[in-house]
Amino acid sequence: MTERFKVVIVGTGFSGLGQAIQLEKAGISDYVILEKADEVGGTWRDNSYPGCACDVQSHMYSFSYEQNPDWSRSFSPAPEIFQYLKDVTDKYRLRRKIRFGVELTGATWDDTKRRWHVHTKSGEFEAQFLVSGVGGLHIPQVPQLPGIEKFKGQTWHSAQWNHEYDLRGKKVAVVGTGASAIQFVPKIAPEVDELTLFQRTPPWIMPKPDHAMPGWAKTAFRRIPGVQRLYRNALYWFLEVRAVGFNGHPAIMKAGEVIAKRHIGKAIKDPKLRKKVTPDYTMGCKRVLISNDYYPAINRSNVDVNTEGVREVKAHSVVDGNGVEHEVDAIIYGTGFKVTDALEYLDITGIDGRDLAKEWATEGMRTHKGINVAGFPNLFFLLGPNTALGHNSVVFMIESQARYVVDAIKLADSRGAAALDVRPGVQEKFQREIQDKLVKGVWTQGGCKSWYLDAKGVNRTIWPGFTWRYWLDTRKVDASDYELSGRSS
Repeated sequence: MTERFKVVIVGTGFSGLGQAIQLEKAGISDYVILEKADEVGGTWRDNSYPGCACDVQSHMYSFSYEQNPDWSRSFSPAPEIFQYLKDVTDKYRLRRKIRFGVELTGATWDDTKRRWHVHTKSGEFEAQFLVSGVGGLHIPQVPQLPGIEKFKGQTWHSAQWNHEYDLRGKKVAVVGTGASAIQFVPKIAPEVDELTLFQRTPPWIMPKPDHAMPGWAKTAFRRIPGVQRLYRNALYWFLEVRAVGFNGHPAIMKAGEVIAKRHIGKAIKDPKLRKKVTPDYTMGCKRVLISNDYYPAINRSNVDVNTEGVREVKAHSVVDGNGVEHEVDAIIYGTGFKVTDALEYLDITGIDGRDLAKEWATEGMRTHKGINVAGFPNLFFLLGPNTALGHNSVVFMIESQARYVVDAIKLADSRGAAALDVRPGVQEKFQREIQDKLVKGVWTQGGCKSWYLDAKGVNRTIWPGFTWRYWLDTRKVDASDYELSGRSS
């Protein structure tokens, strides 16, 4: 039996929940949220590794209309963010709209009915509008190490942490030095007997300005109207000015590099290790990380930073690029997520049988404002291509997009149209504009390879500019950008 709704939302992270809240505020109640897990939370539900925390201040990394005065720290740990999302879900009574344990497998546009047939492992849904809130950080990127099938020990990705395995006294290999690794390595380093950290490219790491939130501040946020909003606004503009360095002014990043090198020097005196962890590319080319305990952790006597790569894996060891064998009991991947190919596993078919995954694989991920795709009517992406950030909170972007989606639905309804599809020329104009900017940015000019770039070296991930510009661009839907068709039933 097919269930029918006006809107189907996929995912219950910040994106999916934020979209549902905006629908509720607009008086649109005919929707359902599909969630493959048994609880809300998205990446903050899935990532439970030791030390997991946000690298954007929590007072900014939260909904503007649901500010939390009780964050324990300026950069809150993952369990608090997870709880925040559960609290928001309960406040807006969204659980009644969520179908847990329902995993999306694909969707097919029916041009006759002007509706989406949404396919899941649990049944079929039909919707006029389909909103993807799955984001880009949900499919672990696990490298296929040569010989890994022979390994007799334990292996897992940071996003699938094995909490049953006791690391105390074990010999552990960590592959990767990304955002997750710099958080969990300091937590496990004191417990393990030996830790071999396989580093391909060192990240730029800045000091983390983290601190416990004082009681007086929490009280002020809770009791004095406007105080927390002023604090949030100050954080926003403090973060926002960093966009200048990322976008066409890489020389500004040199000041950050000076601070980062001092950060290294304070914790690491060994010149060989210091050289290993000092990047040779411009700051910002890869994701800039923040940590106060990572460098002290890798400076421990039981930790070895290996830059030779992995040649092969044997039953009880990892062999590096120089042929040196390292005995290990467990291998932990801190290798991040699939981003530019995060949606390849979905079978999304648009007008005339167009296959979204194939088009994006051959032509690159092309959208209008990171939200719509020409030829795929009534389909919306939240945190879609080129809307991720390197300098501010993505929750700000999500709010802008969720409001835009509601405005688009209202536009179709007001015109009595069943479908709206972005005009190809409008999409191409948007693509040209952002790619012209991205080519000048540090992500392209900084001298590194990163997960921001697709297989062809094109940045399909980052928004190239100020977030307030994106807010302006998405504040109102321009009807002339879209072809409206069909009669709404």
